Amino acid sequence: MIYLVIALIVGLALAPLSHFVPSRRQRHQASLRESAALKGLFVEFRRLPQSGAGTAAVAGSNVIYYGLRLKPSRGKVRRQGVWLRDEQGWRSVGPRLPVPQVLQDMPAAVLAASVDDASCGVYWQEAGDPSTVAQIRENLGDWSEQLQA
Repeated sequence: MIYLVIALIVGLALAPLSHFVPSRRQRHQASLRESAALKGLFVEFRRLPQSGAGTAAVAGSNVIYYGLRLKPSRGKVRRQGVWLRDEQGWRSVGPRLPVPQVLQDMPAAVLAASVDDASCGVYWQEAGDPSTVAQIRENLGDWSEQLQA
């Protein structure tokens, strides 16, 4: 009986500590982000570029930007753009820009892509595994080479 009371007291004392144990989803996200960092990508929380009702359902969710830094352009004007994927495929947001061919090879989990003076990258909800991250890295590497040529 005394051992049962001691076990109950110890259990109650340790119960709040279980809050700090990462969940399966958190461990998965950490694994993907570590894989991205090892492949030279950076990870940021960014809002999904908005363009109508098609992105409204996803906009409130956890959207993460995986990007690849670009070398400074040194006087050369680099094109800026944003592309969203919907049921019909990729389309530009804002100014009408052609869809880069490399976006056609992106994994289905990628929701959007963008390029600016500092980086090119994709927006997604980390619904994949390290092989998905490797595919994203390969495609972003190809895209950065095209942009810097």
